Amino acid sequence: MGAGASAGRNGPVRITATIIALNEERNIARAVRSVAFCEEVVVVDSGSSDRTVEIAESLGARVVTNAWPGYAAQKNFAAEAASNDWVLSIDADEAVGPELAGSIMRLKSGPPDRSGYDFPRLARYCGQWIRHSGWYPDRKVRLYRRDAGRWVGAYVHESVELSGAPGHLEGDLLHYTCETFEDHRRRVDRYTDLAAREIASSGRRVPVWRLVAGPALSFVKSYLLQLGFLDGRAGLTIAVMAARYVYLKYSKARGLADG
Repeated sequence: MGAGASAGRNGPVRITATIIALNEERNIARAVRSVAFCEEVVVVDSGSSDRTVEIAESLGARVVTNAWPGYAAQKNFAAEAASNDWVLSIDADEAVGPELAGSIMRLKSGPPDRSGYDFPRLARYCGQWIRHSGWYPDRKVRLYRRDAGRWVGAYVHESVELSGAPGHLEGDLLHYTCETFEDHRRRVDRYTDLAAREIASSGRRVPVWRLVAGPALSFVKSYLLQLGFLDGRAGLTIAVMAARYVYLKYSKARGLADG
């Protein structure tokens, strides 16, 4: 077992921040700078044709190239490329906020009492921070000891499967999501393709009632039960797109099953 593992369990924690990227020149600098408190930053690039690699390297990140194998597999590849046994995994359109950075730096004095930690994620949507609509606090395990955690999820909604319950850190991981409604529409179209494939691969059939009732229930949940109306016009848009997501996911899954 390497020195990183020993230090992580019995003394100060050394952390590698990992970021997966493809054509992220707009976001990569913010992401890399936000994890400057880590001992190492590894960017795994899957073939960018823009300045992503150049920018990341100019900021001191180590860039590794790997053909795209899927979200969970790419994040596991990134963890394996790390020099330290503690991994802080963020996406290129995310950044560690100041309060969260402080929480992680305090944890680094060690030894940690858990093998992984979650923290809230705060999304910025069309210029507005979203604090309801089911989007917040959206706690995610992103800091973990790599011998105790692994990314799972064949298609979408990848997450860290951790041995043992996670600890909790305060401070937000900032998610700079859709800048425009068109960005949101494209994301919904892309992710419903993946979600439909996941359903189809499981062999499950989607009954007609899900196609009819699912979108309406999703809207009510986001806009009313999860207080999306408090997010104003953005909350209404998010609820409508949540309904659209459910409809497209199920309709595409039915199409794959029938095909």
